[in-house]
Amino acid sequence: MFSNYLIGLREGLEASLVVCILIAYLVKTERRDALKPVWAGVAVAVLIAMGFGCVLEFGSQELTFQAQEALGGSLSVLAVGLVTWMVFWMRRTARHLKSELHGKLDAALAMGTGALVATAFLAVGREGLETALFVWASVHAAGDGTPRPLIGVALGLGTAVLLGWLFYRGALRINLAKFFTWTGGMLVVVAAGVLAYGFHDLQEADWIPGLNSLAFDISGTIAPDSWYGTLLKGVFNFQPDPTVVQVTVWLLYLVPTLALFLVPVGFASGKGKVKAPDDAPDDQGSRHSQVPRA
Repeated sequence: MFSNYLIGLREGLEASLVVCILIAYLVKTERRDALKPVWAGVAVAVLIAMGFGCVLEFGSQELTFQAQEALGGSLSVLAVGLVTWMVFWMRRTARHLKSELHGKLDAALAMGTGALVATAFLAVGREGLETALFVWASVHAAGDGTPRPLIGVALGLGTAVLLGWLFYRGALRINLAKFFTWTGGMLVVVAAGVLAYGFHDLQEADWIPGLNSLAFDISGTIAPDSWYGTLLKGVFNFQPDPTVVQVTVWLLYLVPTLALFLVPVGFASGKGKVKAPDDAPDDQGSRHSQVPRA
């Protein structure tokens, strides 16, 4: 449940910050007449993301077992790829997000209502589709048959919306650089578990051999149905009897990806630190966020 809460929080907060930037800019430039098209674009993006999630869930139920496993494994690999790109992209370019969105919004204002709707839709839609795919893959990997993963996602999204509103009202200040570093690192760990389970699905679909070659089996020590086994499964997608392929994929992804993400040079250095969505650099180089009050 915690891993799904983290997914909802991280992805939802990115979308919330985008909306905050768009709305705050329109209010500051006294273009409140453009708020309705922007909200319309946001609403369309949310509906399409929800529809995409429903298609993934209910569409896969009509497939055979092997086809379900092949689809689940393939989408898990795709979801991990997208989330990994998103995590690194946020660290490298988030400080330019405000100016980039302002430029697109200025162009859309000159083009009319349709362009405003499209701008808001594209800005939020990417996050929504990524979230729907990764949530589906994570819930599929958890596979405990309970609503807890979805509850975790809903709580994470609710928290993100609340934080976004507090940012907009100027009631909250937070170091976004540290926030996205910590949550990004945790999300990489979650993604490693999703990726390993995705390869397990591909093994069950007979796309990859080695389904019966176990790396270890500690089911007697950590029972899958115990509270601590459930906790490890929910947070890290831990499996007490993984295959050699699963462990190999987990290590090959987690170790280099986490090392690159946390390295203090290059794109993980000050060049990629996340700045506040509405802060301009000052003499002190503050990295705390505060979106201006409407």
